[in-house]
Amino acid sequence: MDTPTLLTHLQTHDTALTLPRGGTLRWDDADLHRAAHAAGPEHYALLALAPGALPWQRARVLLQTLAASQAGLDDPTRGTLARLARVLTLALPPAHVITVLLALRRLRANHKHTTRTVLRFVLEHPDADALIAARRPALLDCFEHALGKTAARGCARRIDDGDTGSDYLRRRLLRFLAAPAAAPARVQALYAPAPAAGAAPGAAPALPDRPALALDTAREHPATVTATNRGDIAATLVHLYRGGPAADLHAALGRQLDAAARAFPRFAGTVALVLDASASMRGYGEREWAVLSQAAALRMLLSQVCDRLEVVEVGGDERAPRGATDLAAGVLDALGTGPDLVAVVSDGYENRFPGDLARVTATLPRAGVTTPVVFCHALFSAADDLALRRPDPSLPQRGFWHQDDFTALLPWMFAHCDAGSPWLDTALHARLDVLDRRAADLTTAIAA
Repeated sequence: MDTPTLLTHLQTHDTALTLPRGGTLRWDDADLHRAAHAAGPEHYALLALAPGALPWQRARVLLQTLAASQAGLDDPTRGTLARLARVLTLALPPAHVITVLLALRRLRANHKHTTRTVLRFVLEHPDADALIAARRPALLDCFEHALGKTAARGCARRIDDGDTGSDYLRRRLLRFLAAPAAAPARVQALYAPAPAAGAAPGAAPALPDRPALALDTAREHPATVTATNRGDIAATLVHLYRGGPAADLHAALGRQLDAAARAFPRFAGTVALVLDASASMRGYGEREWAVLSQAAALRMLLSQVCDRLEVVEVGGDERAPRGATDLAAGVLDALGTGPDLVAVVSDGYENRFPGDLARVTATLPRAGVTTPVVFCHALFSAADDLALRRPDPSLPQRGFWHQDDFTALLPWMFAHCDAGSPWLDTALHARLDVLDRRAADLTTAIAA
């Protein structure tokens, strides 16, 4: 499966994995995940860290990565997969992870990397005590599956006898852990006797539902969207367009762009941006300049990130938007620059030759043109009605209305072209490095 299709699937398909009692694992897209893993285990697993990937899809990636053998993989790849599995066990809701671990037991999957990940979740999760209290039978099953029932119970007996670090315990259990000092007490909790028959049942402890590690930054949507609360860059541009003090605003704009660009690696390719600068992009009243300022913010960010950015404006220009929208002519002009990717940025009102963009893009493959074309929908808010604003429904398209949307928009855009594959891997490796350091800090806190 190609990267854009897989990435879109990870961001849109969020049905739960289910384990019916006595039945088989219900995993509706298992074939898709197996095929994607077979095509490249590391690239597939890293896509779980892509901004906007949904929790149950990340859980599926964790399951597929832990269930598959790593025979034939080199050490760096194995190391990346181990770090990513560790991050996902901390960044997913604990209930999702427990479902994955029980699914591994149902699938009889037990490799060394599986064992290590299961044991570290059961015994080293920052909320391990609360998890064991809430789901002790399930986590005991996972623990015994990871070690083998005989070895697991042997370790438990030795711990009960006061063993905290014998050679037997090191070889069978402690060598898999990063904070072995916390393990004995938690193993004892796993094997704590059940309440006696007839005893008054107490209230079952609640399972913690918050991940221990934040993967995506939660964003609070403003109660009322305005032209100036959609991100710093767009807000500064609105003030500029409205005649604010140019020197101060340009200085602020430079700082904001530098800060935004630092979040992305350099894209070693060419993007041709078809920028809609028609009258509808300017808007009017309280919405004046809101949509165009966000489109201009994207253009400025791409100029900082891309080795080469070609901009084709249709209608007027950023400072003087006017006229109707001729997106088809803009796409043809953009293709003439020899880009790796053509990105159309528009509010979707194609009002010069309606339907022309769709006819042109449908003809491109027959003319031998293979350059990917994507449509970036410039919105006023996430609630915009796009029913009459899809000039070419066949194009890959994604909306954006806030500067924070760029975090997911750029990976989605670049994933559509060959030059974007190394960019995406670099960006996701950098994200894994940051998350892995945070995960290590959580483990260090347990050890302390």
